[in-house]
Amino acid sequence: MKNILIVEDESIVAIEIKSYINKLGFNVIDICSNSDDVFLILSKLSIDIILMDICIKGKLDGVELATIIKKRYPNIKIIFLTAHLDDYNVDRAIKIDPVSYLSKPFNREELRVALKIANSKLDNSNSMQYNSEHIVLDFEYSYDSKNSALYYYNEPISLTKKENELLELFIEHKNSILEFYTIENIIWADKEVNTNTIRTLVKRLREKLKYKFIENIPSRGYRMNLEIP
Repeated sequence: MKNILIVEDESIVAIEIKSYINKLGFNVIDICSNSDDVFLILSKLSIDIILMDICIKGKLDGVELATIIKKRYPNIKIIFLTAHLDDYNVDRAIKIDPVSYLSKPFNREELRVALKIANSKLDNSNSMQYNSEHIVLDFEYSYDSKNSALYYYNEPISLTKKENELLELFIEHKNSILEFYTIENIIWADKEVNTNTIRTLVKRLREKLKYKFIENIPSRGYRMNLEIP
């Protein structure tokens, strides 16, 4: 059974959509009205399809939110369901390749077909051996290990070579203590460095992560606390 998230700030509309979708045999995980709640849900639960309104509460509209979601979770299928059918919004939405762009008030048959198409696309992609290199650190940060790129929302953050090597090392040893000597031997394999040099590198990386994730373990080293599996 596919999991669906409804992003809609009109509660009556959202409840009507949920009732109809449940009758079709899908599982509506939750209803959200703003981007912050959506990111929280995505960080905790597995979502297959998102029904996205464009005018939602918060700092991001539906298209901006969908753009970030597709960057982080490329397998999630987006169906836009909105009263805004102007060229500006349609052109923005097309860029993320949604399954469909439906008008409100929604036509039940059109929504059923859109969900059927989304379900088919998911089944086809699941039948292939899919290996995503995109690692979600939390609702703000993600890391593309294949291309060695750190993202804050959908914006890339510049890392030096050693900062990138250190971040990959932390992710590899997530939730475990990374000793000073381990960092030295891997990051500076060709020479000896002192503890202050290691601390300086860690400090630079922590600044770019807004002092999240990396915990100082006195006299031993550091630990990167992540909830990812």
